[in-house]
Amino acid sequence: MGAGGRMSVPSSKDEEKGGCLLTGVWVIAHECGHHSFIDHQWVDDTVGLILHSAILVLYFSWKYSHRRHHSNTCSFDRDEVFVPKTKAEISWFSKYLNNPPGRAVTLVTTLTLGWPLYLAFNVSGRPYDRFACHFDPYGPIYFNRERLQIFIYDVGIFATIYVLYNVAIAKGLAWVVCVYAVPLLIVNSFLVMITYLQHTHPSLPYYDSSEWDWLKGDLATVDRDYGVLNKVFHNITDTHVAHHLFSTMPHYQVMKATQVIQAYFG
Repeated sequence: MGAGGRMSVPSSKDEEKGGCLLTGVWVIAHECGHHSFIDHQWVDDTVGLILHSAILVLYFSWKYSHRRHHSNTCSFDRDEVFVPKTKAEISWFSKYLNNPPGRAVTLVTTLTLGWPLYLAFNVSGRPYDRFACHFDPYGPIYFNRERLQIFIYDVGIFATIYVLYNVAIAKGLAWVVCVYAVPLLIVNSFLVMITYLQHTHPSLPYYDSSEWDWLKGDLATVDRDYGVLNKVFHNITDTHVAHHLFSTMPHYQVMKATQVIQAYFG
């Protein structure tokens, strides 16, 4: 509490710490989506739905599109996101961004807006024959058997927004922005950066349908070292190859598998 009993506003360091810790929460929900958190699927889905809804992530929606990413990693034709563009597909305005200021604008836009734009408009996602949106239960991303759960997720998101609205009334919009919105922006930035770097490196190939197979694709990923944040992020950063090969393995066991893989493959 501040002077006169007013609610104190967190500092920028508190917001950064909150963003890092919430990224760790995001990782646990991601584990639930892979059914690697606990043996019971209903517990995984319940915990994942609560944690992801609390940070405005589409649990069931992203669970299914992310599962197809794991099934088609590094396939030009079927991977869900971060597929490199061919020369013919590069936008006409890209040449105007191929300079330091343009790259800075692209980087900032990607880190701040990349995640919501992907969810809402499938920006950087694989092309579909019609408009694709993670919020739409009837969109082309999902199979018929999955659509009911997308509705359930939408209810979870509206419930979170309703709670945030009431908190803003009680404590003020500035408090919600500092305590929730800024850390959430940090989470979204980390999410885009981590996943992008795990699938982007000059040595990583992408395969067309004549060459691709599951093992080739999952081995064409890369582990990244974030120092002390590796532990905060439950080692999702520096064990990504093992995670792709054994996606139902709990995160607290993947480091052991990574050491074996590194010893074998180099």
